[in-house]
Amino acid sequence: MQDTMATKQPPPLMKKHSQTDLVSRLKTRKILGVGGEDDDGEVHRSKISQVLGNEIKFAVREPLGLRLWQFISAILFTGVALMALTFPDQLYDTVFEDSSVSTKISIRMYGGALLSLSLIMWNSLYTAEKVVIRWTLLTEACYFGIQLIVTALSLTENMEISHAAATLLSCQGLGLLLTTYFYYQVGRKAKKI
Repeated sequence: MQDTMATKQPPPLMKKHSQTDLVSRLKTRKILGVGGEDDDGEVHRSKISQVLGNEIKFAVREPLGLRLWQFISAILFTGVALMALTFPDQLYDTVFEDSSVSTKISIRMYGGALLSLSLIMWNSLYTAEKVVIRWTLLTEACYFGIQLIVTALSLTENMEISHAAATLLSCQGLGLLLTTYFYYQVGRKAKKI
């Protein structure tokens, strides 16, 4: 009995032509996870591209003028910070046309905070990571928004709006608009090519 089993050949395997069998090909691709869309709408051509990822998906689609705006912002924040640290009386006098600042420490603390923000902006200028750029722009937008509110409230308490203060308010408003614009533009999904 064992001899008959040992000598008995298994039945020949039938060869299936999967290239011509469309249903079989679709089932195989579905099992491998190839050809379907992922959460971002990306269609994977192969399992390798699915594992390694698509570098186009992670690349930042930079809006026109983003790097220039980052550079200008970093320079402005650094300049105002250094002025607040070294000449607090002149900075206060420029905005409020009143040299009766009671203490210089608050303006110097403001300068230190601005200098910290400017360091973040200088570093974000050299990154290509979308998340870092967006967080930096969000930080800048929050700064401009809060600064605009605080400056406007301070000026309405004094009931005097000087030419320098009006210029400062308009610059803060423009900064808020530009930063918000770039924040939303960097966050948009890139169009498929």
